Amino acid sequence: MFTGIIEEVGRVIQIARGSGTRGLTVSSERLAKELRKGDSIAVSGVCLTAVEITPESVSFDLAEETWKRTSFSRLKEGAPVNLELPMRTDGRFGGHIVQGHVDGVGKFLALDRVNRADDYCLRIEIPPELTRYVISKGSLSIEGISLTVAKIEGTQVTAAIIPHTVAATNLKSLVPGDVVNLEVDMIAKYVEKMMRGNGSITLERLVREGF
Repeated sequence: MFTGIIEEVGRVIQIARGSGTRGLTVSSERLAKELRKGDSIAVSGVCLTAVEITPESVSFDLAEETWKRTSFSRLKEGAPVNLELPMRTDGRFGGHIVQGHVDGVGKFLALDRVNRADDYCLRIEIPPELTRYVISKGSLSIEGISLTVAKIEGTQVTAAIIPHTVAATNLKSLVPGDVVNLEVDMIAKYVEKMMRGNGSITLERLVREGF
């Protein structure tokens, strides 16, 4: 489990095509030293297993499904990627529950600086089937970053971004049209399943009982 708090930005060193799989190698000056073979790490929001580790890099095997269903398909050598190690059981919960299981990809629209402020406004377009899980002031993982939704209009989502997040992630490298990994709030999916599976459970009841 992850929290969406990015610990390091690595860069793609190599993408190797194999028989039915791809190999991805990314640089990591800090987190690689904490990993062992078989450990998990989130790479731009995708939970991957480390198969080879050097003091300055980590390599992964990517299934074709992972390649097609994530933003990895747009990666080229040199591209920055967000890195996060799994949450420690004795650590602080700084973001929200992120599993590293991508629900879909969105389209980056813009990262605009807010007038008379140092903050930024991130705008993305998300798939219509994911809009039911996204609410204003709710949580959404974008490229593995835990973000709070400021506004959702149709399929367009806006999030307020502080300068630290821009500096500490790959957001500043994106250009309009780039695909981005999305993971909706896991709790929203569980609530939906409970409501569908039991007609006696309503949203009002869940709120009243302090779900």
